[in-house]
Amino acid sequence: MKIALAQLNPTVGDLPGNAELIAQAGGEAREAGANLLVTPELVICGYPPKDLLLRDGFVAACDAAIDTLAKTLDADLGVLVGHPTKRGVPTGQIANGVSLLHGGKVQTTIQKYLLPNYDVFDEQRYFREADDVTPIEFGGLRLGVHICEDAWWGDPATFYHQDPCQRLDPITRLVQQGVDLLINLSASPFEITKPQRRLGILRPHAEKHGKPLLFVNQVGGNDDLVFDGNSLVLNAQGKLVQQLPGFESSLQYVDTNHWGSPLTPVDAAREDLLLEALTLGLGDYMRKCGFTDCVLGLSGGIDSALAACIAARAVGPEHVHALLMPSRYSSDHSVDDARVLADNLAIDWDIIPIDAVHTAYEQTTVIGDDLRQQPAGLADQNLQARIRGAMVMVRSNHHGWIALATGNKSELAVGYCTLYGDMAGGFAVLCDLLKRDVYAVSRHINTLAGKEVIPEHIINKPPSAELAPDQVDQDTLPPYPLLDDILEGLIEHEESVASLCEKFPPETVRWVATRVDRNEFKRRQMPPGIKLSERAFGSGRRMPMAARINH
Repeated sequence: MKIALAQLNPTVGDLPGNAELIAQAGGEAREAGANLLVTPELVICGYPPKDLLLRDGFVAACDAAIDTLAKTLDADLGVLVGHPTKRGVPTGQIANGVSLLHGGKVQTTIQKYLLPNYDVFDEQRYFREADDVTPIEFGGLRLGVHICEDAWWGDPATFYHQDPCQRLDPITRLVQQGVDLLINLSASPFEITKPQRRLGILRPHAEKHGKPLLFVNQVGGNDDLVFDGNSLVLNAQGKLVQQLPGFESSLQYVDTNHWGSPLTPVDAAREDLLLEALTLGLGDYMRKCGFTDCVLGLSGGIDSALAACIAARAVGPEHVHALLMPSRYSSDHSVDDARVLADNLAIDWDIIPIDAVHTAYEQTTVIGDDLRQQPAGLADQNLQARIRGAMVMVRSNHHGWIALATGNKSELAVGYCTLYGDMAGGFAVLCDLLKRDVYAVSRHINTLAGKEVIPEHIINKPPSAELAPDQVDQDTLPPYPLLDDILEGLIEHEESVASLCEKFPPETVRWVATRVDRNEFKRRQMPPGIKLSERAFGSGRRMPMAARINH
């Protein structure tokens, strides 16, 4: 049997558009002589559909879209398509299903058994757990079709390994019923270690059972998640024999009579993975929300420089607009650096000094008195950031451009950012990128280009908000290498303060931990951004704001 693997980029909620993606892939697959097309999990509605699933009529519309799609496809082509369904489930419940479409109709539907309910996953809120898993017969083969998490049984990072007696292993159960090959339809979001981790999860299934395994993953950005694709095929010995590209739609084929020679897995560099995820995430967020252009403040610092580079890669430099907004404390080199960067990227830019507006605030009654009592103090520094944020938003509102916030994860973690100032915007490009990765990705961009896209002076100079005389970040923060190590332990590994105090200066650890906890209210108000790590600020990390936490 010739099987087509369709790594597709659906838009959440766009049932006609997603059905068209499947139909186009089906047409190409049939022309290539394929017998079966495999698509990702919940592809008809896009993943994650979230509370759209609770909206009256939405799941019924998904079922209807599947019926219509079956009639439009070539009758000789089998298609495995993921969708939510109310069919074959108790009244009032929903299943995460996969249907086999063939001969103009739905032949059979299977349901997801393991429903993830951790990190960004909330599937037990919506779906019922399947009663069992059963093979699908097609083209003379018994297919062990299962859905995403069903392959993660026993993984130490999930809860299924803790009490496996309460849940069956879906793949073992399928093999016990007699299958010729295993097929996993997934919507598995990107994390920096996820491509290698997936291979480590899937390979033992093929090795243990001696069955080839096909893994088809969604690609594209939806809200704060990026799906990296990287679909793959393992032979019966667990050897990788086919790998679809990362971060792009793709249609490739495998012949069950000739699985092909083993391939050596290629581990992409960390910086390259991050850059691709950031580019795809921003580009898809803009496209799927209906934005063609974006605007951001360009300070001459490394964060806004990297954000501008990613925007130019994502939507094209002609769609990126920068504002250079020097204050009375800005250095000449910051303006010069920002101009060089903008010219290197060929993006549109304007200079708008903020001192006149700043002075107007100082001359205002009551507020002016507060500002004059502490020149360049906290209120005055935040005011300058908010003036800049307001100017960016004026351009955003007038032209319909999305405003980009440029703060990184290190700053957001400890609250070194200004609400309604540098945090203002519709999308926070770097919000899950620690400062060390900001530097690493910036250098990587220059390496890829073979020239200075981001001026070396921007990369090498001490970071500064330039909101007070001779200000640098390290006046307020620990050195970034130390800060990032502590933050990685606190946030991404959930290490205790006590254990971190054994590795790093205790006073610094306690200061960082306190700042992280006290600034949850700021992060709750930040724009959405792209999840890159296992523990990103956003939908997967749920911390209290009004709390008293002792360290």
